Amino acid sequence: MSESSVGPRPRPTMRQVAALAGVGIKTVSRVINGEPDVSPATRAKVKQAADSLDYQPDLHAGNLRRADGRTKTLGLLVGSVANPFYGTLHRAVEKAATARGIAVFASSLDDDSEREEALVSAFLQRRVDGLILATVATSQAYLAPELRRRTPMVFIDREPAGIEADAVVSDNAAGAALATRHLLEHGHRRIAYLGDLDSIQTARERRRGFLEELGRAGVATRDIPVIVDLHDEASANRAVLALLDSPNPPTALFTSQNLVTIGAITALRARALQNRVAVVGFDDISLADLLSPGLSVVAQNPQRIGEVAAERLLARLDGDQTPAHPYIVPTELIARGSGEIGPHA
Repeated sequence: MSESSVGPRPRPTMRQVAALAGVGIKTVSRVINGEPDVSPATRAKVKQAADSLDYQPDLHAGNLRRADGRTKTLGLLVGSVANPFYGTLHRAVEKAATARGIAVFASSLDDDSEREEALVSAFLQRRVDGLILATVATSQAYLAPELRRRTPMVFIDREPAGIEADAVVSDNAAGAALATRHLLEHGHRRIAYLGDLDSIQTARERRRGFLEELGRAGVATRDIPVIVDLHDEASANRAVLALLDSPNPPTALFTSQNLVTIGAITALRARALQNRVAVVGFDDISLADLLSPGLSVVAQNPQRIGEVAAERLLARLDGDQTPAHPYIVPTELIARGSGEIGPHA
């Protein structure tokens, strides 16, 4: 019978390492967990035994025996894995955590408020050392007991409600105002707003920035098309097609989320209007500069958001007890062509 057909071999245990090294299990535990009061000779002997057995410590099983009580893990909750924004953010968090020997458990909320508390609870049941969370529920007060236990947590993309904790967010209202002002400066007055789920704080902030900028420019907002609760390409595509087929179609679109932007561009191309209706999207998208015309966007910096979130969480783990507050990551207008199309009669 071949070796591969007999199934997986049992993992070597700490007891086997102790027997091979000729020491007690507690000594092996202290060496594995990096605790002091072990002589260099004994430490070398234990490590040699562990290497010869290919022993890998079970951090979950051993967390109660670690001197600092840490599991060397953190929980990362993102809005949706379908959104490239969160993929970039995830990579940035993981890079920073890995450099510190910390594993990242990640889960996708799918922007479903009913899933939020259950997913966070699952992280906590696994005794993660800290949390980085993109939340969608109306309140995060359910995490107040964890804050009292000094569990480090940092919120990303959306600020928490009902508790005070660090948050790393884009300047959403200012970014939306920047996009709106850009379209106004190119002569547009009938600009349609296409927004994400109105239950999401960032979506509401972007809508606010859009409407306030129109107001500052003296543009009456009562006749401006404002469509919300679009969360994917298909719903945005349908909404834009309906606008284009209406008696008074917009001359420009402000799309406030990258999947919504893709749906809008698809609709414009279906009507061969990509060179006649201006578009500025919130969030950059892959290959935006290769479209014709290139896509103008207000770009967030998800990599920087992830980096700052990881920095804050690691600082909290290291004992930082400064008051919690939001960290604002600026946005940037990138003009590539679609936002510079003027209104056509």
